[in-house]
Amino acid sequence: MDDLEKLKSEFDLKELQLQALLEVTQAINENLPEKSLYKIFEFTLRVNLRFSGLALFVNEYNWDLKSSFGIKNSELESEPPVHHVNLVAPTFVDGIENPFFDQFNWVIPVRHKENLLALLYIRDSTIVREGDASEGVFSFTQTLANLLLVAIENKKLARKELKRQAMKRELEIARDVQHYLFPDELRHDDKVIMNAFYLPHTNVGGDYYDYIPTCNDHQFIFCIADVSGKGVPAALLMSNFQAALRTLVRRTTDLEEIVNDLNLHIFQSANGQNFITFFIGLVDLVKNKLTYVNCGHNPPMIIKGKEVTFLDKGTTLLGAFEELPFLNHGKIEGIKESYLFTYTDGLVEARNNNDEEMGIERVREIITENMKYTPDVVHGVLMNYLDRFRESQRFPDDITLLSIKFNK
Repeated sequence: MDDLEKLKSEFDLKELQLQALLEVTQAINENLPEKSLYKIFEFTLRVNLRFSGLALFVNEYNWDLKSSFGIKNSELESEPPVHHVNLVAPTFVDGIENPFFDQFNWVIPVRHKENLLALLYIRDSTIVREGDASEGVFSFTQTLANLLLVAIENKKLARKELKRQAMKRELEIARDVQHYLFPDELRHDDKVIMNAFYLPHTNVGGDYYDYIPTCNDHQFIFCIADVSGKGVPAALLMSNFQAALRTLVRRTTDLEEIVNDLNLHIFQSANGQNFITFFIGLVDLVKNKLTYVNCGHNPPMIIKGKEVTFLDKGTTLLGAFEELPFLNHGKIEGIKESYLFTYTDGLVEARNNNDEEMGIERVREIITENMKYTPDVVHGVLMNYLDRFRESQRFPDDITLLSIKFNK
């Protein structure tokens, strides 16, 4: 009779355990939130195994108490003892000089493959000594905890993957948006040869250049810009900027009017949080003249013979003030047989292993020595030099080059 009752008791326990596993599995399949899964776990161990106390510490870079009941001295909670981290089997808790952990009988390591997922501390009045525990109780508890924690970890990984995919798609859209900002073609004829080079620091950069023909074949506008910040916000702001610029150029070629309107547009669009350095030039081939405004951008250089002129007249960067505090424009006469070079700060701020900066002087020397060649060749020579100069250092920022060679 005793054997029959014992067999029946074991059968009932197995039935309860199976039902508990099914309930947890169903909760996981229904994609319940983590808090709900932990509550089901607590309820199962409390009701089916009748543990009087439990503390589940999950290993998430730091130890985090995710589930507990029936514990005292909760204000004394600390990380699990160091020697418990290496446990591979349920271990009797004895002689721990810690009032929080001393209230438990057993610690059960929960592992998945070689990784320790959690440490489960339990208190049960029926297993007060090392030889009292049933392997079935621990086996079920470990199985249940492992099922729960692996499911939660998989949910986290799935969320990370969805977030990663969404971010990847965002970047692809931003990259496409940025690609469409750049002109399809640059001018290349017997009077003017233009070339541009663009190297983003990340998938999406904050640099922009443009070439905008006017209604007169002998006039055109060009520009280069760099928006503060990177990534999708920078690309969207630059897209907004380009649309505004092209709308304004259809209305006027007055550079001061264009710059004032662009500044107000960026100030209102970015709420004073983002700024744009900007250089815009108007070329008139009949008058043999360049008119320009530099808005806080790295001064481009125009080289004729051995004379180098830096184009620094203009105003401050765009978007910082609702109204620009000052605004001038510069003029360069006699631009035929000259070479105009514009760039963004990623070029001159690149450093080598000795923490030396590329600097504008090295750039000036390279441009001056090679300006007899076409701009694409000049850019190639410059970037080859820069690649050797930086050695093993990464580029600090986007690099954009825009050159115009004026023929006779």
